[in-house]
Amino acid sequence: MNADDLKKRTKQFALRILKLVAALPNTVAGRAIGGQLVRAGTSVGANYRAACRGRSKAEFIAKLGIAEEEADESGYWMEVIIEGELLKQNQVQPLLDEANELTKIFAQSRISATSGEKRNGKSKVYSNRQSAIGNRQ
Repeated sequence: MNADDLKKRTKQFALRILKLVAALPNTVAGRAIGGQLVRAGTSVGANYRAACRGRSKAEFIAKLGIAEEEADESGYWMEVIIEGELLKQNQVQPLLDEANELTKIFAQSRISATSGEKRNGKSKVYSNRQSAIGNRQ
């Protein structure tokens, strides 16, 4: 999967989150959990896009870490929705599975980027595929 595919996938994730939250009951719990899920779920794609525009390897890694955390948090809120019986499991499970997959993708990407940095140990020019500017680290 390339960067553009993952950008599209995370945007679709955000749109699906919005639809799921719209289906939550209009209760104190539904509104509170819905607000948390909207913030986390829409932040995944925004932070991945920011990572792709990172000005340095460190910024790229940091933004990947945030995208990973937000995907994981989205999964948490969906688990709460299921276990709190706010929606039926079959309404939430496919999106929860996607949150878990995205968490794994971002975790592995962050680990790969970090291990490449540690393995080399020397200053190296890194370039962002989205930019023609090289960055010394």
